[in-house]
Amino acid sequence: MQGLELTDASRYIAGSVLLTVVGIEFGGWFMTRIVRGKVPMTTFQKNFARAGHAHAGALVTLSLVTLILTDLAGLQGLWGWIARIGVPASAALISAGFFFSSMGRGEVTQPNKLIWLVWLGSLSLGAGVVTLGLGLLAA
Repeated sequence: MQGLELTDASRYIAGSVLLTVVGIEFGGWFMTRIVRGKVPMTTFQKNFARAGHAHAGALVTLSLVTLILTDLAGLQGLWGWIARIGVPASAALISAGFFFSSMGRGEVTQPNKLIWLVWLGSLSLGAGVVTLGLGLLAA
């Protein structure tokens, strides 16, 4: 078995992604305030906060795995960048979409126009995993 050496691109992205975990930790702390009733929110807002936090954690973890797999598949150039950036970008976009589309004071019961960030993040996720999946099958 040969040793795995990350490309510079994957190493830089992985380092940046790992630093976002501090923000996700803060989000977890904030979620404890929400569930204890310390932050006034509608049920809709609580559900979207929960979804935003969960997507951030899961997609950041997946993005670290995709960086290793991208390097193992030998993807380079445009395809390598799509495979490397697609999932981390989706973590930011989808989470931001849930958080920002539910912001507001008073009786917020449905998402605002910023819900489009969730759909943009979904496209980014799809592009990243399909590119990587095809790259792994072709390697």
